[in-house]
Amino acid sequence: MSADPFIITTLDEEGLASLKKWFLGYCRSFYTSREEDNRNIRLKEEHTEQVCAFMDILTLDLGLDPGERRLAGVVALLHDVGRFEQYRCYGTFRDSESENHGTLGVRVLTGEGVLDGLAPEERRMILGGVALHNVFRIPDAIDGPARRLLHLVRDADKLDIWRVFLEFYGLPPEEQASAVGLGFPDLPVCTPGVVETVMRGELVNLATLKTLSDFKLLQLSWVFDLNFAVSRRLVVERNYVEQMAATLPPGEDAARVVAFVREYLARSG
Repeated sequence: MSADPFIITTLDEEGLASLKKWFLGYCRSFYTSREEDNRNIRLKEEHTEQVCAFMDILTLDLGLDPGERRLAGVVALLHDVGRFEQYRCYGTFRDSESENHGTLGVRVLTGEGVLDGLAPEERRMILGGVALHNVFRIPDAIDGPARRLLHLVRDADKLDIWRVFLEFYGLPPEEQASAVGLGFPDLPVCTPGVVETVMRGELVNLATLKTLSDFKLLQLSWVFDLNFAVSRRLVVERNYVEQMAATLPPGEDAARVVAFVREYLARSG
């Protein structure tokens, strides 16, 4: 057992299996006769599966006990549950053009009564993880086990989002999940302010982006928000930085950013 457990959880393997069954049925309810819709829904269903797999790797590496691992696994399973209703209602995954998908996820879970069988503290931890997994920065008031749970889901989420975007960039337009690029124009230009933010070792704010190239720099800046050494090691093992670098426009700005991110990972790994 880890020295600082999340909580004494009552969630058992049967309860986890029941939640997985509910989630699978919920996802399937969003498929339509339109292939474009289905690509976007399928992408989020597959993303969730991979985030759960990364969560298993992280929690095993960190030596969490079985109850903690199950609780973290539920947050991984449900972290993006709001995406499905978001896409059905708004046709986008861009929160600024629809609504916050973390908040929407909490509304779905409470409205469906999905967590009603769990202890109140378990529900609070899971709903908090869903609500805050996508915030720019975790509020300082969140500490202890709740903060660690957020660190875990945010790392697991990023580790698969890199894969999602790299696959998206490599596909022809007719095969891409249309909502993934968030509508940024695909121009070979990096905005100077975005470049300098990364070069300060800071996260890039989505609101400052102007081009798809900027969006790629934002994705590289996520390395500064990884919370565990195992997460940084996985980024290196999967060659994410080099693959992302290959999608960037030629020029000094992109080269500076890539070199800085490589150095950061080598120094902090």
